[in-house]
Amino acid sequence: MLAVADSKLGNAIKDKLKIECVHNNAVMELMRGVRSQLTELIAGLATQDLAPMSLGLSHSLSRYKLKFSPDKVDTMIIQAIGLLDDLDKELNTYAMRVREWYGWHFPELAKIVQDNILYAKSVKLMSSRDNAAKLDFSEILPEEVEAELKEAAVISMGSDVSDVDLMNIKELCDQVLSLAEYRAQLYDYLKNRMNTIAPNLTALVGELVGARLIAHGGSLLNLAKQPGSTVQILGAEKALFRALKTKHATPKYGLLYHASLVGQAPPKMKGKMSRSLAAKAALTIRYDALGDAQDDSMGLENRLKLEARLRNLEGKELGRSAGSAKGKPKIEAYDKDRKKGAGGLITPAKTYNPSADAVLGRTPNSTARNVEEEEPAKEAPVPGEDKKEKKKKEEEI
Repeated sequence: MLAVADSKLGNAIKDKLKIECVHNNAVMELMRGVRSQLTELIAGLATQDLAPMSLGLSHSLSRYKLKFSPDKVDTMIIQAIGLLDDLDKELNTYAMRVREWYGWHFPELAKIVQDNILYAKSVKLMSSRDNAAKLDFSEILPEEVEAELKEAAVISMGSDVSDVDLMNIKELCDQVLSLAEYRAQLYDYLKNRMNTIAPNLTALVGELVGARLIAHGGSLLNLAKQPGSTVQILGAEKALFRALKTKHATPKYGLLYHASLVGQAPPKMKGKMSRSLAAKAALTIRYDALGDAQDDSMGLENRLKLEARLRNLEGKELGRSAGSAKGKPKIEAYDKDRKKGAGGLITPAKTYNPSADAVLGRTPNSTARNVEEEEPAKEAPVPGEDKKEKKKKEEEI
């Protein structure tokens, strides 16, 4: 009998070499003892030699676990979507700072140019508001906005600033524009990676929502192990646990709220739509993570089904709202008086009872009581009178 530490290895030895192998708790305890006394059992093996051996083994296992296909890298997606969110925050902060800083010099520009990127380009081109009249903004702004900007620059109520201040503001504008350009490049990279790694999920919910789902799940494979109900509320864990603690209604959607299919649904139908979308998304995630096909046919097919369901739900909602209006169609109610055995004939209605009418000062009961009082009262029979009459009849006979 050969004691082995791995049962699969023992089966292979038995098949190839026809040697009986055993694997149980006693064998594992024996193996543990061998490992702990390895330096004494093997001649020439010192204790300090075990450390490099353990390190080399750990490195080999790590390399084995880190092996991946370059077409199935979801770590890059997780990092890219995280960086994209950080860039959005930084870009918004910088753009607000430009508006607030340059607003001291030209406050009217903030209402004329709403877009942050166009605002930064206009400030960089114009520098001082005194230069607005002789500059051409046609490459940046529409004609009507350009005319409004030049008119407001003449009558602006802003304060004058020095050239050093304007130079620092222009440098901040350069930072905003460079961040916006890098964000566009990063979004293109994320879009390409999502179409390569999870094409069906991308076709169903979009690049950003799909990438956020993968990042929230940890990896595409971990996300594929989750049921549709978990995918539906992924991203709303705080609200879920608060609802369970306070015994309130649980949330209907998490990250899926930002999907276009849920956004198109009416407010009352968003919960139903997110549930249907989560069920289909769970299937597409498993297909992307575990399937061999690289096309997005399944995602497109499920999207068409969900769009048809959305139209169906909207039609039902419109029909219900139209029925609640003044022009509500008459609905044939179920008649409890309909007899099944009488050929569907309805029983005749009850005749009118005038004695049940309520008159002022009288109730129906009192009216009936008065009618009874008006009738002649019959004399009550005297006890023993019936026996006397019987006796007289018998004597006459």
